Amino acid sequence: MVKAMDEKFMSLAIEEASRGVKNGQTPFGACIVRGEEVIVSAHNVVWQDVDITAHAEINAIRGACKKLGIVDLSGYVIYSTCEPCPMCFSACHWAKISKIVYGVCIEDAQKFGFSELTISNDKMVSIGGSLIEITGGILKEENLELFGLWSERKDKKVY
Repeated sequence: MVKAMDEKFMSLAIEEASRGVKNGQTPFGACIVRGEEVIVSAHNVVWQDVDITAHAEINAIRGACKKLGIVDLSGYVIYSTCEPCPMCFSACHWAKISKIVYGVCIEDAQKFGFSELTISNDKMVSIGGSLIEITGGILKEENLELFGLWSERKDKKVY
C-alpha cells in the first residue's frame, strides 16, 4: 500500500516537473502531501523568476506554509523528482517535514550536467541528526526519462 501511494504522488511530482520543462525550466518537481491529501505541487522556476533558490521543493514548502498558515509541516511528506539538494533538504528539515520521497539521486542529476553537491540526504540525516525519513528510487526510470526529455531540448539551461 505504501509503495502504491508513493508511486501515485511521485507521478504527480513528475507531471509537475513536466509542466516546468515545457515552459523552459529544469526537470524538478515536488508535491507535499498529508495522508492522501495533496496540499500543493510545484516545479522549479529558477530561470523564470531569475532566482537560484526557486527549486521545486522550496516552492512547494513556501506554497504549503502559505496555504496552511503554518511553518511546521510535521506529519507531511514531500515527493520530489530528484533527491533534494542540501538547500532543499535543510528547508525540509526546518519545516519539520516528516518524510522525503525522491525519484533519482543527486549523482543522476550530475550526469545530466547539474552542479549538485554530492552530499546525500542520508548523509545529512546522519551528520545533522535530522529526524526526516528518506525513501529514494521511487519511479526512478520514469524520472530518468523526464531528465532525458529535458536534456534533448535545444533551449535547456543548467545551473
